Amino acid sequence: MTAETPEPIISRVMKSALKWDGIIVAAIAVVAVVIGLIVAGGVGVTSALIGAAMGLLFLGITAASILYANRFAGGELFAGIFFAIVLGGWILKFIVFIVIATLLRHQPWVNTPVLFLSVIASILGSLVVDTVVAVRARIPLEIERRDGRADDASGKE
Repeated sequence: MTAETPEPIISRVMKSALKWDGIIVAAIAVVAVVIGLIVAGGVGVTSALIGAAMGLLFLGITAASILYANRFAGGELFAGIFFAIVLGGWILKFIVFIVIATLLRHQPWVNTPVLFLSVIASILGSLVVDTVVAVRARIPLEIERRDGRADDASGKE
């Protein structure tokens, strides 16, 4: 970010979401470890921790790509650069998921259902947190009118 370009508001929202995502994934990991221990013993604990770590990794890639892409805010090609970086992050997540799933597929120290449910719970928890953070964010909306004057979303001039 340069001195002339202020940090986009969405960057603050993403940083908040990332913080709360880490907290919710840690809580889900604790619950998943307990359930994994009951269901599959030590293998379930390992699987639950790996699943929660995978969930945290995937949401971290998305947040990091958005935060990095926001560095180009204010430029003429911002929209194109932003979406290219975020799409690149999604492709990276897909590749990382395939590699991890392939490596863990037949490991004797992995309980697949516990791993799968832990990943799913982490992702769903992250979606809930991201939604709550986005809804509670106070992001100003400015609309440019046809006469060229800026107008806020409240309808007041």
